[in-house]
Amino acid sequence: MPAACKCFYIFRHGECPLNVTGHIQGQSIDGELTERGRQQAGRVGQKLKNRHIEIIVSSPMKRARQTADIVARHIGCPIIFDERFIEVNMGIAEGMHTSEIERRYGTLYQKWRNCKLEDTQTRFDGGETKAEVRARIFEALNEYVSETRYINIAVSAHGIIISQILLALGIELSDIPNGTVMQLAYKNSRWQFQGFLEE
Repeated sequence: MPAACKCFYIFRHGECPLNVTGHIQGQSIDGELTERGRQQAGRVGQKLKNRHIEIIVSSPMKRARQTADIVARHIGCPIIFDERFIEVNMGIAEGMHTSEIERRYGTLYQKWRNCKLEDTQTRFDGGETKAEVRARIFEALNEYVSETRYINIAVSAHGIIISQILLALGIELSDIPNGTVMQLAYKNSRWQFQGFLEE
């Protein structure tokens, strides 16, 4: 029987080199954390230290795994991996600098970054739509609510994953800095945004 309330702390991985240079990573490019990224991961661990986290669920991508490893050292809990929290497949845009994307796919890129709630079908060739991304994320979240006994769960994920969760809940926010921690609760049979954890 799932608990009446469960708390999820979903954090974006620390900085990697392509975050610095302004290139799109997506699923096909899997960079490691920079020194600054490791420091950001350490701050995430500090933020979560007294939150009674029982498990970290991580995207299997290297940048998310490395962040989860650092966080786990601070809070002392196991890590499991779930493909459903992997970064968004950006198709042909992956590996491109944002300036090149704007030049070659300006209208499409603006549509992708647009936070209009009704816009769920935008995709780059070979990539996922926003609707597809939200479907896999909430399939996973709902499973951790209904099929596990964990009450406080951390998730090591990616910026677009977090922004798409927020959009699904009616909150328009497209830019999620590295190391951001979002608190989400499932109570009274619905998902509720609880805010961002501050330093």
